[in-house]
Amino acid sequence: MTTQETRTGRDETEEERADRMWGELIQEVRVAQTGVQILFGFLLTVVFQQKYAQLADVDKTIYVVTVILGASATGALIGPVSLHRLVAGRKVKPQAVRLASRLTSIGLFLLLATMTASLVLILRVATGGGGITWVVGIVVAWYLLCWYALPLWSRRRHTTR
Repeated sequence: MTTQETRTGRDETEEERADRMWGELIQEVRVAQTGVQILFGFLLTVVFQQKYAQLADVDKTIYVVTVILGASATGALIGPVSLHRLVAGRKVKPQAVRLASRLTSIGLFLLLATMTASLVLILRVATGGGGITWVVGIVVAWYLLCWYALPLWSRRRHTTR
């Protein structure tokens, strides 16, 4: 068999595998894109609220960092769509899937950072900053467990050699 005809455990060629993985990746990206776009949209409105002018300088800095993180996450999670559009029909789908997967992973990490920064800002404003470190730490630990630890544990436990 040639490289093009090499079969995997699913009895599919490299191109068939790339097509399947692309479809799965796009479904995953749709979920993450929706979340980051809603969060980013809300973040964009904060600066236009009357209370924004009353925020402490540190809170304004946290806000600006959060908006930049949200914009970056949005870019990384929309990147696979643009990538696909620009390379469609060029016979590079396996390479495009790998690159899109990396962009998605980066986008998810940036979404984690955006949500963390948003939580810090909201809790600082809502509580005056008292005791939020533990709350944010627990929520971030939950994100890390759900988004990274459990998937990596499952991959390690269930992947056949």
